[in-house]
Amino acid sequence: MFFRTPSILPLLYPTLIWRIPTTENKIYLTFDDGPVPGPTDFVLEQLKQFNAKATFFCIGNNVEKNESLFEKIGDQGHAVGNHTQNHKKGWITSNDEYLNDISFCQEKMKDTVLFRPPFGRIKRSQIKQLNNYKIVMWDVLSYDYSSTMNRDRCLQGVIRASRPGSIVVFHDSYKAEENMTYALPRLLDHFSQKGYKFESLSEENKGL
Repeated sequence: MFFRTPSILPLLYPTLIWRIPTTENKIYLTFDDGPVPGPTDFVLEQLKQFNAKATFFCIGNNVEKNESLFEKIGDQGHAVGNHTQNHKKGWITSNDEYLNDISFCQEKMKDTVLFRPPFGRIKRSQIKQLNNYKIVMWDVLSYDYSSTMNRDRCLQGVIRASRPGSIVVFHDSYKAEENMTYALPRLLDHFSQKGYKFESLSEENKGL
């Protein structure tokens, strides 16, 4: 497993956001597939303890089921992004269906321009039609959702792969809960001790 994104991908898809250009010790944590009770609450509590900000790429259906939890994300100063209404995989979904699914989710997203394709799978034709969004990919993938991923390997892999400006993917989901709840607090502690700050992918960040 490659925890850091292969360097060829940003070259093949240069209009997508893979990392934030910076020389400062900053990391951009992102959380996909929530909000759901339990995992999302845990993430918010850990971020609060370390005075860290993050970006949550939310599934529209989960927002509908957990509106107060979604509101809590924004109230605590974190950014949100569109992750489609039903977690659609772009490669196997028609463009019309895919764009409609994004639009349904966007109705709940409070004008965010951030979008992350589920599974990182999106067609070039879909990218072209999403020119009103900033499509955010990642520099580091935790594999916290993988049933074959040992929780300590998850942690150590992310630590080794992360660097200034890294966009790191975790998941606030039940599938990823075991690995994520082990790795996240240790990751926050590790990099905080090294003087890193954790920021959200907000409009203020000039790299977007």
